[in-house]
Amino acid sequence: MSQELPLMRKATAVWLVENTSLTFVQIAQFCGLHELEVQGIADGDVAAGIIGQSPILSGQLSHEEITRCEKNPKVSLTLNHNAASQIKPVAEKKSKYTPIARRQDKPDGIAYLLKYYPEITNSQIKKLVGTTDKMIDSIRNRAHWNMKNIKPRDVVLLGLCSQSQFNDTIEHLKKK
Repeated sequence: MSQELPLMRKATAVWLVENTSLTFVQIAQFCGLHELEVQGIADGDVAAGIIGQSPILSGQLSHEEITRCEKNPKVSLTLNHNAASQIKPVAEKKSKYTPIARRQDKPDGIAYLLKYYPEITNSQIKKLVGTTDKMIDSIRNRAHWNMKNIKPRDVVLLGLCSQSQFNDTIEHLKKK
């Protein structure tokens, strides 16, 4: 349940508060919320305007599971096995799209990486900047058609990669 969007978790918590006699702790554990947040839902202070979503209709819980937990406040709700198999981890974005306005900055970013981190590999540059081996080699060999206008500029400041991606790559370089 914790992999769902926060709004979905609150919608499920709203439904459980309104339609069951489960404890706030049980609902909080199942929905991945704090116990006080569930209490706020019950009081009407939190999640005002959110329509409850039935975990029974979505296949997350069975009616028997709710009844079992209502009888014993010390047990936790368990996600239905069918629903658990349908939850997929969020996949990382595979292709890197660079807006047209940023594409002209790629050679500057590549020159920066080659100048300040000469031990960086082509594959690491391709992951950071989203370019080709041909482009990297032409800048490395100073054979790029626009070499006289290329000025090394920071890839993060150019917006070609995030600071965390850059830090991970540099940390990997330092380990070698």
